[in-house]
Amino acid sequence: MNYDIKDISLSAKGAQRIAWAGQDMPVLAKMKKQFKKDQPLKGHRLAACLHVTAETANLMIALKAGGAEVALCASNPLSTQDDVAASLVKDHGISVFAIKGEDTKTFFKHLEAVIATKPDLTMDDGADLVSTIHSKHPELLKKLKGGTEETTTGVLRLRAMAKDGALKMPVVAVNDAKTKNMFDNRYGTGQSTLDGIIRATDVLIAGKTFVVAGYGWCGKGLAMRAKGMGANVIVTEIDAVKALEAAMDGFRVMKMTEAAPLGDIFCTVTGNTSIITGDHFKKMKDGAMVCNSGHFDFEIDIKALAKLASSVRKNVRNFVDEYTVGGKRIYVLAEVRLVNLAAAEGHPASVMDMSFSTQGLSCVWKAQNKLTPAVYEVPESIEEIVSTLKLASMNIFIDTLTPKQAKYLSSWQEGT
Repeated sequence: MNYDIKDISLSAKGAQRIAWAGQDMPVLAKMKKQFKKDQPLKGHRLAACLHVTAETANLMIALKAGGAEVALCASNPLSTQDDVAASLVKDHGISVFAIKGEDTKTFFKHLEAVIATKPDLTMDDGADLVSTIHSKHPELLKKLKGGTEETTTGVLRLRAMAKDGALKMPVVAVNDAKTKNMFDNRYGTGQSTLDGIIRATDVLIAGKTFVVAGYGWCGKGLAMRAKGMGANVIVTEIDAVKALEAAMDGFRVMKMTEAAPLGDIFCTVTGNTSIITGDHFKKMKDGAMVCNSGHFDFEIDIKALAKLASSVRKNVRNFVDEYTVGGKRIYVLAEVRLVNLAAAEGHPASVMDMSFSTQGLSCVWKAQNKLTPAVYEVPESIEEIVSTLKLASMNIFIDTLTPKQAKYLSSWQEGT
């Protein structure tokens, strides 16, 4: 078995971390049990490019239990939990190619190592795996039955490929599932991003002016959690409807140029590029903190900041770099990589339970159905299974339609 990890001797600690996360993932545990019985992925080879965390490990273990041959690499250079990677290799026989802090060359070497397994199924976080297969290994496309994508950024890339006629394989947009984005993106990102910021800086959120760039599900969750901790929240947006929603949710809404001199903490969650630029850095106050919780690091123009800076001090704290611009200090967290994964542990296991159960069931669905190249929504039946099982695990049970109610909803003749 091939692998490339930091240190195999870290496996015992990784096993503990995987088990701890697994305790809070009851839906995935049920799925794993059923997978082990039914073997729905037997004979399939799965390549995954995901954050190598304890929660992801539980998904990989479940997929292997379902019969799949699994290879995993990291979807971000700073998100890998090295002890988890070690346990997956040593305790579960899963090929892992991931080292926390790996450079760009190693990142792509690991991506190529996973592709070299010649998969027929893929799992992606940001579409790096799928785009690399299309651009460098088109010969593999004939074999691929399909993939899943779990991020907003990745789905945007895939829809652009589909629009241009460049997408040559079916992909399920797991990110767009209600059981994913309404919970993982909102509650998971909101909590874990603040966790990363606080771990990195030890900052008190209460009383600070907190600028959230983007008011999609991730931005909503972050703004809500920051407000709950006492921050004065400002939202920046390009979408009029989302901006209006943010205003009616009680947040100040303005352009980034207006927010730049006001903010104490800035966090981008847009999935787009150049959200905070050199012009914005020039306006920031002394001590402003800047971070990103979107998939790619180009939401914040760190190169422009480096050019403006008269001095740069690296690692003034773990995951904190200090740039001096016009006599003012600007603190950059986690190299503007995903602050919730680089400086903290990512989303809580409980919310990833839903996302990864949806991911696993979608993987089986694409394996069992012959699909044409396109971006597909997660079937409603999968969403219903996951949400019902999650409710049951929380000891919550809901009403069902009576025959009279069902008849009313399906009839056009009932009325006033």
